[in-house]
Amino acid sequence: MDTAWIQVFVLSLSECVAPAGKTVCQEQVVQFQFYDQAECQAVLEQLIEYKSNADNIIVNAEKSQCLPTVRQSRTFDSLRQANQELGAVENWDAPQVEQAEPPESAAQHATRLEKLPDCDDDYSVTPCKLGQIIVESDASKEVPVWRRNTN
Repeated sequence: MDTAWIQVFVLSLSECVAPAGKTVCQEQVVQFQFYDQAECQAVLEQLIEYKSNADNIIVNAEKSQCLPTVRQSRTFDSLRQANQELGAVENWDAPQVEQAEPPESAAQHATRLEKLPDCDDDYSVTPCKLGQIIVESDASKEVPVWRRNTN
C-alpha cells in the first residue's frame, strides 16, 4: 500500500440558519468533498437554489464556493488489494454518519424557556431568553444578526 496526493474539490456552503419563525440566526459553513469540479459546482448551485427558498435560511452566495485542494490518501494497486487491506475493517466502504442530538420539541423548548432568566444589557449569563428565543452564545461577544431582505 502506498500513499498519494489526489485532487479534490471542497464545496463550502456559508449559510445562516434560524429556528422557524425566528429572526436571529447563526452563521455556519458546511463542507462537502467531490472528486469532480463540474459535479461540485452543480451541487453548489442546487443547494443555493434549494436553501434560498427556505424561510429560515439565508445563503451567503459570495462565500459559498467550490475550491480545488489536494488530500493525501492511501492507494491500492487493485480492488482486490483494497479488499484484502480493508477487509478487517467492518463496513469499510460505508460512510460514517454522526448521530446528532434530536431537535428540541416545542414542549421541551417551552419548559426550558420558563426556567431561563431574561437577557438584559446590565447582566446576562447565558443561556438566557429574549422573548421566545433562547440565547446560547457568550453574551460578552457581539453575535452577528442576519435578516432576510424582503425588498
